[in-house]
Amino acid sequence: MPPRSDEPRRDPTGSRRGSSRSTGGRGEPRSGEPGVGGISDARAYTPRGRTIREERGALGRPSAGGAEQRRTPRGTRAGGDPFRPALQVLDGGRAGATRAGRRESAPTGRSGVVRTVQARPSRALPDDDFDAPPAPRRRPGPRRPDRPAARRAPRKPRKPPRLADPRRRLRLGTLLVLALFAAIGIRLVVLQTVDTPAYAGGGVAGRLTGVDLPAPRGAIYDSTGAPLAQSVEARYVFADPTRVKNRTATARALSPLLGLPASELAARMKPRTRENGRASQFEYLARGVSIPTAKKIMALDLAGIGVHRDERREVPGADLAANLLGFTSQDMVGLEGLEARYDDLLRGEIGRRVYEVGQGDLGAPIPGGYSRTTPPKPGNSLELTIIRDLQFKSQQVLRGQMVKAQGSVGVAIVLDPHTGEVLAQASHPTYNAAKPDESEPTDREDAATSFVVDPGSIHKAITFGAALQEGVVTPDTALPIANTIRRGDTTFRDTHPANGQKMSLAGMLAYSSNVGTIEIAGKLGPDRLIDYQKRFGLGQPTGEGMPGEASGRLLPAEQWSESSYGSVPIGHSVDATPLQMAAAYGAIANNGTYVQPHLIKEVISGKDGSRTPGKAPVTRSVLSPQNAAALRTMLQAVTTVDGATGLAAAVPGYQVAGKTGTGIRYVDGKQQPGEVGSFIGMAPADNPRFVVAVFVWSPGGGGGAVAAPAFREIMGFTLSRYRVPPSAAKPPKFEVFPR
Repeated sequence: MPPRSDEPRRDPTGSRRGSSRSTGGRGEPRSGEPGVGGISDARAYTPRGRTIREERGALGRPSAGGAEQRRTPRGTRAGGDPFRPALQVLDGGRAGATRAGRRESAPTGRSGVVRTVQARPSRALPDDDFDAPPAPRRRPGPRRPDRPAARRAPRKPRKPPRLADPRRRLRLGTLLVLALFAAIGIRLVVLQTVDTPAYAGGGVAGRLTGVDLPAPRGAIYDSTGAPLAQSVEARYVFADPTRVKNRTATARALSPLLGLPASELAARMKPRTRENGRASQFEYLARGVSIPTAKKIMALDLAGIGVHRDERREVPGADLAANLLGFTSQDMVGLEGLEARYDDLLRGEIGRRVYEVGQGDLGAPIPGGYSRTTPPKPGNSLELTIIRDLQFKSQQVLRGQMVKAQGSVGVAIVLDPHTGEVLAQASHPTYNAAKPDESEPTDREDAATSFVVDPGSIHKAITFGAALQEGVVTPDTALPIANTIRRGDTTFRDTHPANGQKMSLAGMLAYSSNVGTIEIAGKLGPDRLIDYQKRFGLGQPTGEGMPGEASGRLLPAEQWSESSYGSVPIGHSVDATPLQMAAAYGAIANNGTYVQPHLIKEVISGKDGSRTPGKAPVTRSVLSPQNAAALRTMLQAVTTVDGATGLAAAVPGYQVAGKTGTGIRYVDGKQQPGEVGSFIGMAPADNPRFVVAVFVWSPGGGGGAVAAPAFREIMGFTLSRYRVPPSAAKPPKFEVFPR
């Protein structure tokens, strides 16, 4: 199609006719560069379809030099195509040229922008046939010399970059999301099914709290049911040193209520570090505080001071049977006496309540939450054979008599010979079982079971009983008794010389003849004497129930020396406790049958209150009833014959059979100064109801003067309390020196 007449013609080199420079300041194409079909700038058209040059010519605006053409910068001219560079790249230059050719051949009246892209011509076109497109713009600088077209290889069109496929990214992202949700789902299933018990248990454990439910310690009662020791509810007062604001002021406020020095309380509230390195948050200030006092302390509202439920051992009688009962620690653990001996029985089993609590300051049980309660098991109680008023009287009498012998140790025992029940067992000195820390260890000993002595003349009843039972003597036997007798290197004397006269067995007991007793024992022999000592309960603990009871000691026959033939029959070279000797006399009172002494009458269950009798006492026959009765009759001479050793022990209106004794006390195998005076008797003698034994050790002597009067008072009170009628018959007449 021929060019329009108003459009300047292009030569093959791309320059416009009548112009020495290309539009836009570009130089002519280099040698070898194509002029037609090469890449060039697109023409700018006005809305009328004419070029800018034509528009200027029409308006009468000359162009500079008649050959200059002003071009709008690429991408900023009006009506320009901002995507032309990209399209040129995508088209690779060929399609663009074709489209540009078509657009150039379009009618001039068509509005719009025509993009022209240089094409590589296959052959050169004549100047008059084609208008060459404008030469490409060059950067300012020296022009390169033209090169022959044959030397330049045609450019290979640049391959457009390969763009990423968004569908692949979408698929990959989808797979990752699905895998994540699958892992989460599997983990949830495992948590909800497999690990549920473990996690549920772990969660509950963090919310659980426990409270100990105290088990009351069993009580100790006397034979009538009166409490001798019992546990009562109390409170303990404690301090949290980390919260106490003013130790001095707090201690002063608590001192009058707790009865403790303010300095001691302040010291207990002093901050301290425990072994684990943490600060102590709990310190006891007082234990066993009464409830009214605890309420007063709480009313003070002292920072860092609190109270909590506690238990206090209460001893109503203070020192009543204290040496028997013993005491407990502040934690209700038996330390001495029956409290220690039967601690496992008296002490209950603590219960516990475990439950879920809320978090924070509430600390309250969660309704419907986990809760488990193990109820406490109260301790069992003991009912003793002790009778409270008899115990009190025995202690009172003993204390009164001991004033006559300062620094002495005394024992008083009241025994039921038929049952073996110990009705009273008093020791002096004694102490307040409610405040054991205010006493000395020696004050807390039970002298009846720990006081080891050579019994002395009270042992003669055993020698006479064995001789009667073995037929060595009869109740009517009378023997000439010298004033002295020698065995080995020891000479034994009588306090009431017989001067060789015949003396009855009753007279020997009344005057406590050493010579007569040694003569009878010589006929009996050591083996039989030792056998009867064992039958009467010597040489082994009685098993009464007191902890640490001494067993005493018997001298084996093979260890006897020549002097032992004289000392053993009269109660020396023999170790025994007051309780052992009282039980031996109980066998004489019980028609020759030995009954083991005991303190425990019944055990009362803390669970249901049922009663179980104590362990049955051991019994054995020692003497025949006839010989036991004959011996009791002879023992009455001790309290009835003129000048007898036991006149001070006679109880008005009653026949009393008994024996005095003077022995020696040993401590850790060492003989102690002074002497042990004793009296053991029974009443009424014809049908004994009770046996009373009194032992007094006095460093300065004179125990015998104390024991007999104490026996009289205690026995008289016991007979009166049980309303035992006086003896109807008068004591028999004894002939000491029969003709």
